Amino acid sequence: MVTETMMPVNGIELCVSTFGEPVEPALLLIAGAASSMDWWDDEFCRRLAAGGRFVIRYDHRDTGRSTSFPAGDPPYSDVDLAHDALGVLDAVGVHRAHLVGLSMGGMLAQRIAVERPHRVLSLTLMSTSTVPPAYPIDGPPAGADQQQPDWTDRRSAVDGLVADTRRLGGPFTADIPHLRRVAERVYDRTQDMAASQTNHYGCAGGPPVRDRLCEITAPTLILQGTLDPVFPPRHAEALCAEIPGARLVWLDGVGHEFPPTAVWSQVIDEITGQTGRRTQPA
Repeated sequence: MVTETMMPVNGIELCVSTFGEPVEPALLLIAGAASSMDWWDDEFCRRLAAGGRFVIRYDHRDTGRSTSFPAGDPPYSDVDLAHDALGVLDAVGVHRAHLVGLSMGGMLAQRIAVERPHRVLSLTLMSTSTVPPAYPIDGPPAGADQQQPDWTDRRSAVDGLVADTRRLGGPFTADIPHLRRVAERVYDRTQDMAASQTNHYGCAGGPPVRDRLCEITAPTLILQGTLDPVFPPRHAEALCAEIPGARLVWLDGVGHEFPPTAVWSQVIDEITGQTGRRTQPA
């Protein structure tokens, strides 16, 4: 059974769960926009922890059980979301961590690596782009500029989450029954579905960090789906070119999605190799 803990962070409460032993190197999973930690599959997290990592995942503000704000009026910026990630580390007693960020989470990880480099052991950036994006976004992110479901209705909300995931995925995306189970869990854990699916897209942006990516010294791995309709391959290539020493690995047949089961072995092997240091520096 996965244990969830509500923790005070930056004047709000965030829901956090962990896998593995705190004595191992910490690995913080930062989800994408409008995504609670449920999308980081429990078994995926367990396998990362089995590789000798202390795996931490959490609900962003406005997702899952974390503090929610009125839909359409988020009183925060992406800088606050980045500070939330650091606040989670503080709450669990971790000074430095390996950051694994997907989509918006990858952008938050870049901001942390630029503005708080002493907190970062390594970066793994998945399905993301520079901040701001190196190129126009080719397709709308999940939930943006689409006909919105009735978020107050469980069936409508679940249908909408499943449709978004399928629309942005690829041939390895989980089947509909599996996605419905995840979406039902998301719905049942979320305080305000409308806020969770809209507020991240409407929050203020912080200062650009793209012109400072050259300052990043943390070892950086970029994992990019070849079929990503939101951030196609050229985004990953630009990111790789601008972060010194970054390494780009392609995930064949993967769209804009959390790692599907078919590529878990590849993704976990890459992350484990990237975060191979076995001792936690002070």
